[in-house]
Amino acid sequence: MQTKTVADATRMMRMTTAELRASYLVENLFQPGTVQLVYTDVDRAVVGGIVPTTQKIALEASKELAATYFAERREIGILNLGGKGAITVDGKEFALAKRSCLYIGRGSQKIDFSSTDPKEPAWFYLISYPAHTSHPTRLATEADAEPVELGSQRDANQRTIRKYIHTKGIPSCQLVMGFTILKEGSIWNTMPPHTHARRSEVYLYIDIAPDAAVFHCMGTAQETRHLVVRNGEAVLSPPWSIHCGAGTRNYGFVWAMGGENQEFTDMDQIAVKDLQ
Repeated sequence: MQTKTVADATRMMRMTTAELRASYLVENLFQPGTVQLVYTDVDRAVVGGIVPTTQKIALEASKELAATYFAERREIGILNLGGKGAITVDGKEFALAKRSCLYIGRGSQKIDFSSTDPKEPAWFYLISYPAHTSHPTRLATEADAEPVELGSQRDANQRTIRKYIHTKGIPSCQLVMGFTILKEGSIWNTMPPHTHARRSEVYLYIDIAPDAAVFHCMGTAQETRHLVVRNGEAVLSPPWSIHCGAGTRNYGFVWAMGGENQEFTDMDQIAVKDLQ
């Protein structure tokens, strides 16, 4: 498990591109046959990528968690972004097709990951936050998540949002999770931008073509910065930071939040005219 300490709003203003990337960007998450985990001081979130091939892979605790098993004091959200696979939680197997989501509640002890076809392995994206209460492990498919259509062609931000783990979907302690897909011809996400001081967020960018990129905007409204992001890379977004982005063509992203308020609409909007 890698540990990543995120810079504060004051230090962020003086950082070089390389320093910004080292602090906020999570790279190389999806490596065949491995578990890649990053522990961050942003609400003590853990971000991970698990790509099983010919053998099952177990999710183990590490010294950073000071726990007997990974979910001893944590809840976990997992979204499959690749081929068909399965997750076994304390002896019960859950089959996950592409864009299926599994919530794993606190107290789950033995968690294993496998792919149906090693040549087309599952890409399990993991996000975990500390939890003070337990909720049942539960599976949701893409069809289970009601689509919400937002944006307009005029503003180049037509997009479909699907919410999995939230107050009206899979219940959790503090985790909120889902994904957004931009329609062809649209490039902007979360514009105008916002912040939500009551929770942090992690963005995992997906469906980015090899010759394309996304410019993820961050920082404060008066001191904006950006990160150039490629497919399968994640950005850690602290509560004080804006977050929005524009791609060289349409793309998607998985969003996950943790904090003291799970209401999806709890955000502080920032007018475009106020950005610098």
